[in-house]
Amino acid sequence: MTKRTRTLWGSLCAAAMISLVPMSGAVADGYWQCVPFARLMSGIQIFGDARTWWSQAVGKYDVGFVPRSGAVLCFKPTGRMNLGHVAFVSQVLTDRVIQVTHANWSVMNGARGQVEKDVTVVDVSPAGDWSEVKVWYDPIRDLGTTVYPTHGFIYQNAQATTIAAATSKMALAQNAAVSLAKSAANQVAASVRASSPLDMINQAADSTDRIAALIAASQSPEADKPQPAR
Repeated sequence: MTKRTRTLWGSLCAAAMISLVPMSGAVADGYWQCVPFARLMSGIQIFGDARTWWSQAVGKYDVGFVPRSGAVLCFKPTGRMNLGHVAFVSQVLTDRVIQVTHANWSVMNGARGQVEKDVTVVDVSPAGDWSEVKVWYDPIRDLGTTVYPTHGFIYQNAQATTIAAATSKMALAQNAAVSLAKSAANQVAASVRASSPLDMINQAADSTDRIAALIAASQSPEADKPQPAR
């Protein structure tokens, strides 16, 4: 397995795990920097400080000034944010209002490195070209007063889109496996109360077999093949 393939699969697995975490507002599990989180969510394979992403993307990825879901909004460095910032676009609400899911923006409960899901970003540029934005700031529960300059949007290429689709498929399979595991546990508990020891073992084995089959199916080569467009 090549180093690039290992990197992509590592991001894929990590993204699947994040998708299983109920992100409501902020997630305080661990400390996230904006760059690895944006890379993991988008599948855009750019490394280095956020301030270098735009120059690295030119010629490698499509870039532009129109928001799209799955793109990365690239902030210019400023005095207070000298390393820049990158944010994954989770939803486009209007041509001048989007929601992003990003890391290490708001200070929450006295800590940095938080992940915030679906927070509002508004284009306040005079030309409506997303060159200046205001961003939701959790401590005041409103848009911040600071206007941030941005380069624009870095768009996913076909490979990144495929990775994102595979991530979603893996997350769904793992969610189903968790549900089956809970169901199996409930069946075992009921068996203890109402069944013979042999019946209990048979029911538990049946549930375990179904979970194993589901996980195996999600990891098979066939599961990784792109599905035809409908």
